[in-house]
Amino acid sequence: MDPFDVLGVDPDADDAEISRAYRQRVKETHPDQGGSREAFMQLQQAYAAVREGKVELNEDGSIADSTDEADAAARSEPQGPPPGTSRMEYLDYDVLADYGWEIDDDDLFEAASNADLGPGEYGRLLVDHDETLLEAAERCGFAWPYACRGGACANCAVLLREGEVEMANSHVLPEGMVEEGIRLSCLCRPRSDELQVVYNVKHLPGLDELRLPSQQF
Repeated sequence: MDPFDVLGVDPDADDAEISRAYRQRVKETHPDQGGSREAFMQLQQAYAAVREGKVELNEDGSIADSTDEADAAARSEPQGPPPGTSRMEYLDYDVLADYGWEIDDDDLFEAASNADLGPGEYGRLLVDHDETLLEAAERCGFAWPYACRGGACANCAVLLREGEVEMANSHVLPEGMVEEGIRLSCLCRPRSDELQVVYNVKHLPGLDELRLPSQQF
């Protein structure tokens, strides 16, 4: 395996180039983004080898065979979300009634993972730490509801079941709703490795009067 080829960089690439290439390739190969486990593991091995300086060059400039130590280091890497990202598990509120689920069920996401739901109804995706939850969903091709994108309405409201996010203070949500876990996906950025989010909750009690004519749904 040529780790530089896997990463898509030249052998003389600097650390910044390698880091950018790794993050881009992660988005292409991660299973949560439609990639394969095999491609993702190969990328992890390549990144570990390059990062730890365990790539040797032959006299002709070609890559020597990767060492067992580099492969072992890659396999020992934690299999959480890649650096600079969070894994968001999401569920569409509209499907709850069809299955007799309640939004506060302890096993809600476990039940959803075992149900025959489409990718727009339930799934997982990676969110960059510098993008909002809404932006991440749209980047992955999903049409989550929104209107103003500025915190002036509740069309994009979600319920944060697990994890931590940072939300700008300028928004219309009453403090009581925030304490109950309601957030605006257009303003939230992830601050924990894992998130569980129920989206499309704009019809929950108290949110109707905070809505504007919708741009989605």
